[in-house]
Amino acid sequence: MLAWFDRHFAIGVGAGRFWPNVVLLSLAGLLPALWVFVARTPGFAGHLAQADGALAPFLRQVLTTGLPVVVLVNAVAMASFARLRAGVISPVAALARDVTGRVGLFAALQGALFAGSAQVFGAFGGDPVQGLRVLGPTLEQAAVFGNLAGAYFYAAAVSALPLYLAVAQRSLRGPQGAGPAAVATAVALFAVHALALAVFGRVLTFLL
Repeated sequence: MLAWFDRHFAIGVGAGRFWPNVVLLSLAGLLPALWVFVARTPGFAGHLAQADGALAPFLRQVLTTGLPVVVLVNAVAMASFARLRAGVISPVAALARDVTGRVGLFAALQGALFAGSAQVFGAFGGDPVQGLRVLGPTLEQAAVFGNLAGAYFYAAAVSALPLYLAVAQRSLRGPQGAGPAAVATAVALFAVHALALAVFGRVLTFLL
């Protein structure tokens, strides 16, 4: 598995290959995440199928606000993956970069989208501050897949798995394959990141 990611996201891969690969990887994570979101939201699938003009705005929102967020988060993760596999950074450094990218960047992009939507489209009563005030609860719900932002957050898990497997293998000094211990460690690491997102959302809710 990691050998496949090495071929497509190695440190020597140029931007002309890296970014298209990240976009394809992001779509591979986003499509099933959206399917899960629609399937587990009562009545939402029926609304998209039956309501006149409901599907197009939903897809436009996903493509203009969701996909760019997933792509940027995945790009940071895959850059860390490439540097880790090349021995440029340590597992600790890779995890530190991923915390910043996966939680910090995700939250910052969501906040920018909320504030921008308020100013440009008049969302949140046209008040950017009000948009930022709902950021905390949005992140808390995203951590438990409770909203569309959660679909975006978990769509980026497609880049977390190879990175965390590489971190686990380096830390456990295991073989190059994805052994059970490495897989369990990778899943645990992503769970920690989801918890960090929820905690960060709670802190923002308290502060704002």
